[in-house]
Amino acid sequence: MSTPHIAARGRGAESNVSGRYESRAREAFDDGWTGDDEPPAPLRTTVTAEKARTIITRNDSPDIGFDRSINPYRGCEHGYIYCYARPAHAYMGLSPGLDFESRLFFKPNAAALLTRELAKPLYSPATIHIGGNTDPYQPQERVLRVTRQVLEVMAEHRHPLSIITKSALIMRDLDVLGPMGKAGLARAAISVTTLDRGLARTMEPRAATPERRLSAVKALSEAGVPTVVMFAPVIPGLNDQELEAVLKRAAEAGATGAGYVALRLPLEIKDLFREWLEAKLPDRAGRVMSLVRQMRGGKDYDAKWGQRMRGEGPIAELIGQRFRIAKRRFGLDTTSPPLDASQFRVPPRHGDQLDLFV
Repeated sequence: MSTPHIAARGRGAESNVSGRYESRAREAFDDGWTGDDEPPAPLRTTVTAEKARTIITRNDSPDIGFDRSINPYRGCEHGYIYCYARPAHAYMGLSPGLDFESRLFFKPNAAALLTRELAKPLYSPATIHIGGNTDPYQPQERVLRVTRQVLEVMAEHRHPLSIITKSALIMRDLDVLGPMGKAGLARAAISVTTLDRGLARTMEPRAATPERRLSAVKALSEAGVPTVVMFAPVIPGLNDQELEAVLKRAAEAGATGAGYVALRLPLEIKDLFREWLEAKLPDRAGRVMSLVRQMRGGKDYDAKWGQRMRGEGPIAELIGQRFRIAKRRFGLDTTSPPLDASQFRVPPRHGDQLDLFV
């Protein structure tokens, strides 16, 4: 059972409330003795190996631009308070709050599983998106190299991929992504939520700074990888006024396109986000939540297909209009050609005779 914690320095969530599937819940309260308590021990991150059986996840969501993805990690130490993946930790009996940021899982056999799945007789190649749930460049990736190994398999077998991150660590893998980008096999997306370092540190405490992310855009673009910047999420009353500035900086860094997603607050995230707002930005909390509800038909969130990514109503329409104008103004409205699945080479299957002339 997850237990509540006092807000930890350098973390996004303010609490560690129990997940929705737990039979019992615990809640923190002030007993009046707080001043005499020992300071809490620093909240440390643990990373546990997960024995996955498959690595390619399929989806049929009509408003997502890919039907298959790979997530080398569960949980995210970057600590985005708004992360839509937080509720998934509840399936593991953990809290979508601080547990999500500090109790991570990785898939050490990801590359081997991918090779096996690509070799299946009925496998049909199409773009695989890496990082559709949590960021594939966790801090531990520097040592674990799970994402790196997946990329190497994709490169070896000429399989198209897209990848999204908020981490500058992606620049480590330019030697793989660059040639794939030039061959029409890879594209990247870098998420830039704000240019304000103070807001970024509060909202995304362990992610790369905005300037480092823009440096990654520049490096990827110069290496030959078509790169878009995602202004995501758009939070009315908090970062929406930066939309044009973010797209301008993206274009200057060499981005080829841009996208945006409106703030999504499904399940436990709505309470975690409100709690964070009231603790970190109490003067804006009421207005921000009022504007969010105006984009969601009076609710904190509406999961309807086609609307969950953009919202509805006058505020959502204005954001969409501003985005379209800014894309045209900064030359980010070009359409990239689809990635080339025809180059795919099937991995050798057990018992195959190797071609001496390859």
